[in-house]
Amino acid sequence: MNRLTIRLETEKDYRAVEELTREAFWNVYKPGADEHYFVHMMRSHPDFIPELAFVLEMDGKIVGNIMYTKAWLADEDGNRKEILSCGPLCVAPAYQRQKLGKLLIEHSFDAARKMGYDVNINFGNPGNYVSRGFVSCKRKNVCFMTHGNYPTALLVCEMTAGALDGKAWTYIPSTAADCCEDTAAVEAFDATFPKKEKAWMPSQEEFYIYSHSSVVR
Repeated sequence: MNRLTIRLETEKDYRAVEELTREAFWNVYKPGADEHYFVHMMRSHPDFIPELAFVLEMDGKIVGNIMYTKAWLADEDGNRKEILSCGPLCVAPAYQRQKLGKLLIEHSFDAARKMGYDVNINFGNPGNYVSRGFVSCKRKNVCFMTHGNYPTALLVCEMTAGALDGKAWTYIPSTAADCCEDTAAVEAFDATFPKKEKAWMPSQEEFYIYSHSSVVR
């Protein structure tokens, strides 16, 4: 473990982080990937939190990273609570299943608490996050956009116990990821990287099921 270092991302890391993100997500959720473009554009979005953009180095090589944007919860009276949304969380394929993602999550959570944040919400594969303290949004009474909509892939972590206080909440995400809807821009950016073959993988169907289903009452 003394070979590992976690530190804040600097500008000189940008391309290496984008390359890492591309490798980590390629063909995982869709043929190809757009997460590296999201990372590239996120840094200039007003909701990006650079104080929580960490890279993990092994022997001086970046093998993992985590990034955050602001998000919000609205209670039944319309009052807003600023929270965090994490992702992408990346570990280079050759270093996965070695608990490096856990190290990044725990390190960034500690930093986030010091900044006053107490809730983190992520849209992802539950299998990757439930062991890190995330639970179904339904368990914390957090719906998405409309009351009664509790997506299976919407996961909530109270970084401070009782932070949600048993209220009913509506999740309001950042618009930072909207850039990925511009598929032409995604393809143009991806063309600046070495060519990779797009392919179908079973993980894509798995995530489709998670992202298009909901937990019901």
